[in-house]
Amino acid sequence: MIKAVVVHEVGGPAAMRIEDIEMPKPGPGEALVRNHAIGLNYIDTYFRSGAYPPPQLPFIPGSEAAGDVVEIGKGVKEVKVGDRVAYTRHLGAYAEASTVKASRLIKLPKAISYKTGAAMMLKGLTAQYLLRRTYKVKTGDTILVHAAAGGVGLILCQWAKALGAQVIGTVGSPEKAKLAKKAGAKHVILYREEDFVAAVKKLTKGKLCDVVYDGVGKDTFLGSLACLRPLGLLVSFGSASGPVENFNLGLLAQKGSLYVTRPSLNTYTAKDEDLQKMARDLIHRVVAGTVKIPYVTRPLADIVAVHEALESRATRGATVLIP
Repeated sequence: MIKAVVVHEVGGPAAMRIEDIEMPKPGPGEALVRNHAIGLNYIDTYFRSGAYPPPQLPFIPGSEAAGDVVEIGKGVKEVKVGDRVAYTRHLGAYAEASTVKASRLIKLPKAISYKTGAAMMLKGLTAQYLLRRTYKVKTGDTILVHAAAGGVGLILCQWAKALGAQVIGTVGSPEKAKLAKKAGAKHVILYREEDFVAAVKKLTKGKLCDVVYDGVGKDTFLGSLACLRPLGLLVSFGSASGPVENFNLGLLAQKGSLYVTRPSLNTYTAKDEDLQKMARDLIHRVVAGTVKIPYVTRPLADIVAVHEALESRATRGATVLIP
């Protein structure tokens, strides 16, 4: 038997319960991973609440973890028992062990701990495709990162600075402003104290931004459009404040023939070879020290309180759950 977080009916954080379940068995093409560290991500709240329909009820939430391969199923050649691995975008990570499709496992070098591996995959791969594929950030670009002290935001700030971009970040408190500055944001805007659109215009002397990375959603969407220079790109990759509601497409023409995209990690990592290539890029950056992955740890048993903190935007950086 192993312990896992189980949701029988979707709802608030209290819908999650720690239960004993049977140790899963890997099927053909799968590996059984003993999870040493589990990543916390905002998408976990979407499945728990029902905003994203879970595949079935009851279900085990959680989208990423790192640990050891302890058993492999028939036909598995990608990994072997004893390999240190991480995985992401595989529902069921909030458990002491999980079965995962072997081709989706990412091997961890010894230089990366299990905790870092669990903290970096979903957020780091998100940053990778945002900066290197959705919009290829280059030297001289000016970019705006919302929630710059969040898990994805801190990685975006570091990586974009390393690519030569001027980074402007928005945060909700002076403490978070310090984190974003340390991560590479040249300018930080306290959005609760000042209008971020006016601040961006002032900081850029009216030139505005080449790209805006917006994981907040409804509350920032229209303001994000106003921060773009003509032909600029708004990358709306999350909905922490709720989904973006219908808007007039004519706004894009009025504001300078703007582009808007709503990408997802699922699409960018749909092919195994793309996932592995992106992971190699991320791992290279982390091992080299270009990107550091800040995190705090909490026991998996505290999952209800952890989700409450996440949804109230009280967290900073990444949180790693220890089973």
